[in-house]
This record gives sequence, structure tokens and C-alpha cells, in this order.
Amino acid sequence: MTIAKLGILGAGTMGAGIAVGAAQHGVPVTLVDISETARRRALEAAGKFFARAQEKGRLSDEAGRAALARITTAEDAAALLDCGLVIEAVFEDFELKARVFETLSGLLPAETVLATNTSCLTVGGLAAHVDHPERFLGMHYFSPAEVNPLVEIVRGERTGDGAMAAALSFARDTGKRPLVCRDSPGFAVNRFFCPYTNEAARVWDEGLGDPARIDRVAQEALGAAAGPFFVQNIIKPRINLHAIRNLAPLGPFYAPAEGLIRVGDADESFPLGETPAPDPALDGPIAERLLGATFLAVLQELDEEVASPADIDMGASIALRFGKPPCALMDALGAKEVSRLLQPILERFELKAPGALGRVGGLS
Repeated sequence: MTIAKLGILGAGTMGAGIAVGAAQHGVPVTLVDISETARRRALEAAGKFFARAQEKGRLSDEAGRAALARITTAEDAAALLDCGLVIEAVFEDFELKARVFETLSGLLPAETVLATNTSCLTVGGLAAHVDHPERFLGMHYFSPAEVNPLVEIVRGERTGDGAMAAALSFARDTGKRPLVCRDSPGFAVNRFFCPYTNEAARVWDEGLGDPARIDRVAQEALGAAAGPFFVQNIIKPRINLHAIRNLAPLGPFYAPAEGLIRVGDADESFPLGETPAPDPALDGPIAERLLGATFLAVLQELDEEVASPADIDMGASIALRFGKPPCALMDALGAKEVSRLLQPILERFELKAPGALGRVGGLS
């Protein structure tokens, strides 16, 4: 099934970014939001994006104008009736999203593919509010959606083959790299990104390093383009805190750190001062904590068959810009070293070693 027209409900940052990415690749988009201000801002953001692309020679003037013209906005969801795929991109609140899908279910034809852009709610939970749930799945874009190449395609228990094929084709046609994963808290990427950022906050809480040092250590340990605190300040700590709180069913290891709660609930940013000079005595323990937390989450999701090692590493590389993706890094370190890094966390949270630990050395 080829998607001739895309509908998006929610004209915030993510909805607008998805619209820009699709329009740039030739797909007409209808962007619906009850807020006139949100609709106006989305069009302004799209105009600025295409203007910058023209200035840098990435788009011709004609192509930029044509892309912007492909985006239309509307207040009423009835404007989505002729869309082959409709993506919900409203605030991360279950009740709000559930009401959205109940409305769309009563309005749109049964053959319309419906997707949620949720980053942390389960597809299965929302599917209960969709008629013909075989047409429903997750399409989790990563910020900034207009340029980040990754989209997680999340198959719920009742998602049909037709919806999956349509979503995969649409993702590729609009320049995205699809990562197919099971419906599980955090999906494939946030499942380890959230514990990684949360462990950074725990390390800060315990006085082992300030955010600037922890960021530098993370960049070295994982080859990250930016450290966990810097990234959270971009995406907003309150948003990351919300995502981490939604991992609560996975157990105490996933519970948010005190510092993250404090900064996130206050809607503040983490203090990032001047980057301190390397100090092996300080940096070593920090690196071990960050690696241990990341590895544990990845091995647990491998046990649950959320995604393949190759896809997990792809997500880490292109969405998070980890130069040392976790499965390949574990293979390079070896099972003995990975086990040593995991042991303090397993003891602290009274956890069993993941079965996938036995596969280290042949993951990637």
C-alpha cells in the first residue's frame, strides 16, 4: 500500500517535524490541530526549515516552495478523511491519546492506517481505543523529526501485516531508516537511552562528578556526539523524566533518579559549566556506571526479543549518534568484562544476570 497523503494530528514540535520530512520527500500532508497558534507556528517552522535548506544549496528555490505548499493545516479532524496514513502526535498522555483514537476511529474509513508517535506508552494499551486494531501500530520518530533518520515501527499484538507493510514503505519513501521492534516499554532505543541518562543523574546525585564531567566521560566511553545532560537539556529534562516514569513497570532499576526528578519537575535544565580536565581516578568509575546501566538495559531487551542486536546498534548509531553502539561495544569488551560492569548494578537492585550475557562476543 502506497501512502498518497499523510495526515498528522498534533502540530507541536514532533508533528510539525514529521510533516516537514514527508513534504520534503513529495508527500502531501494535512496537519490538524485545534490551536490556531500551533498551526501557524508549524507552518512558520516549515518555512524556515526549507529556507535554510535553500540557502545551503540542499534544495532549489522551486523545490523548497513546492515542499512548503504540500503542507496544509486544519482545525477539524474531518480534514483527514482522504489520508491513507494518519499519525497521532499529541502530548504524551494516555487518556488524551485514547480520546484522539476514539475520535479518529469513528471518523476515518476502516482502511486508513493509524499510528501513534508515542515514545513510551504501549501500542497495545492504546489499541483498545481503536476500531479495527489490525490497522494500528507505533511510528516513533526521533527529535528533530525533520532530520533524524530513525523511526521505530512498533508492532502491537493485533497489528496486521498490511499496516506494517504500509508503514515500512512510507518510512523508506520519506528518507527514514525503519527499526522494527516489539511493543514493550521504551521500545528499542529509549529502553536503554533512558537508563543511560538516568544513571548519569544517579552518578551526579552521589557526588561522583558534575554534569560537565559526566558528559565528557560519556562521550569518551560510548563515542557519543554529546553527553546525557547536554542532550536532555535539548529535549527537556521534564520530557525525559516523563519517559523514564513510564518505564516503572520494568522494576526499581528504571526508577528515576532524585536529581532528574528535581530538575524535571521544576521544568529546569541541568547546570553545565566548563568541561573539567580528564582525571582517570574520577572518570573511570563514572564510565563504568554508565556502561553498566546501558549494557544491562540492552541485554534485558535482548532477552525479551524487543529488537535484534543489529537494529539496537543501528538505533544507537543514527538516532543517538553513539560512535560505539552497545552490542558491538559489549562484543569488543568481552563477556567477562561486561559481567564485571554489570555486577554492582545487579547486586544493588537484586537482579539476575540477563540470559543474553551468554551471547556477548557474538552479538554484532
